[in-house]
Amino acid sequence: MFIYTLVNVVTFRRKIYDEYNDEEVELTKEETKLIRRLLKGKAPHAEFDPYEPYVYWFKWDDAKHPLSNAPEPKRRFIPSKWESKKVVEYVRAIRKGLIKFDQPKEEPRFYLLWGDDSSSSERNKHLSYIPPPKPKLPGHEESYNPSLEYLPTQEEVNSYQLMYEEDRTKFIPKRFTSFRSIPAYENAIKDSFERCLDLYLCPRVQKKREININPEFLKPKLPSRKDLRPYPVTCYLEYKGHEGAVLSISVEPLGQWIASGMKIDGTVRIWEVETGRCPRVWEIGEAVQHVAWNPLSELPVLAVSPGADVLILNTGFGNEEEQKKVKELLRIGTPTNSDDSDDMLSFLSWLQDEKHDCIRLRHYRTVSSVEWHRKRRLSFYSDNVIVGSKEGKLSWFDMDLSSKPYKTLKCHPKDITNLAFHRSYPLFASCSDDCTAYVFHGMVYADLNQNPLIVPLEILRGHISSDGRGVMDCKFHPKQPWLFTAAADSSIKLYCH
Repeated sequence: MFIYTLVNVVTFRRKIYDEYNDEEVELTKEETKLIRRLLKGKAPHAEFDPYEPYVYWFKWDDAKHPLSNAPEPKRRFIPSKWESKKVVEYVRAIRKGLIKFDQPKEEPRFYLLWGDDSSSSERNKHLSYIPPPKPKLPGHEESYNPSLEYLPTQEEVNSYQLMYEEDRTKFIPKRFTSFRSIPAYENAIKDSFERCLDLYLCPRVQKKREININPEFLKPKLPSRKDLRPYPVTCYLEYKGHEGAVLSISVEPLGQWIASGMKIDGTVRIWEVETGRCPRVWEIGEAVQHVAWNPLSELPVLAVSPGADVLILNTGFGNEEEQKKVKELLRIGTPTNSDDSDDMLSFLSWLQDEKHDCIRLRHYRTVSSVEWHRKRRLSFYSDNVIVGSKEGKLSWFDMDLSSKPYKTLKCHPKDITNLAFHRSYPLFASCSDDCTAYVFHGMVYADLNQNPLIVPLEILRGHISSDGRGVMDCKFHPKQPWLFTAAADSSIKLYCH
């Protein structure tokens, strides 16, 4: 039995099915060898030698009568005289302009985005006749004797009558036994009349509309920049002394001093605005994220935020009475325990810093910004908000008008780092990582029917990019139309009018 199965397996491997004759054919050993050679890419016959020597049938050594013993013609090695004459004729025709080459069609560099295509030259090449649109061909449901699946039931017909006219189907299939039983179309006269009106009132003629609009009229009418002076234009003074990126600056309320905070060495410096002299330097030891000067001139203190702390520093300016008040304020007494104070101690703690002779406010998280509370509004932008995004967009929000931006300006190609507005002049500015500061004129009118006026004035340049960062902060002078900018190149610049 085992030998029988082995024989059957061998014979089964040699059998193939012939679809044409519908039978199984058993291959012989020679046929299987032939198929295997074909699968390997060899010649089907084993006797074939692919590397046998080539026989030169038309050339041999003892040849006495060659196939052709004619000499080489002259045209193979002498230039043609008639071709040279023909080339000369073509050259003369080209010079006289008798032969013109097809020049490549140049695409226009500028084109009308909202222009009318009817005035273009390409449209004029085509026919002015506009054929009517072709109606949809009738289907099985529009037959006079449709199939039963196309016929609606009485419930469906009643539901069609309850629909609105615009939602209702235009045609309801019906079944008739013959053509003679089909009634006349009830709206034939009405449709013919409406079609005549369409042909009379709407002729298919292409009208050439020529509208000449001066593009200057489309521009918004803005006042001249000369009429909006003064505003910062040129760099007047540069304050140097930091060794790294200056993250924040703040101007004294009287405009005599300016404070700056640095990231790398963690120093806070005070500069004299008019001379650039640096009388005070504090070494904090951490990166200073923000500095803010007290808006009250009789209390010359400075708030600094390094890490999770806020330091209230005594600048040392002012007379003896003012310094006496500052020292009394910066001295912490023995706190009294209460229920509310116990809850606040987990979030905020007041400490006396002996190193800098100041107050240290310790938070449980990193402090990113510091601002002083103001009792009264010092700007006419009270009902307007200016927001800068990382996409370089500047948005003006009118709180009385809408929650959506009144105006959006795409001025900076990189992230906007800070915005500033002037307290007395109608000026606001924005700074970005592209090492520029934009100055705008923004006027808000008392008349609610008149929209705010926004005019771009100047682009202030001069800073150099460092580690991909540009201008980090900008502040206006409290009394003069001057702008201070601090950048990552460790410099502070003053731009004047």
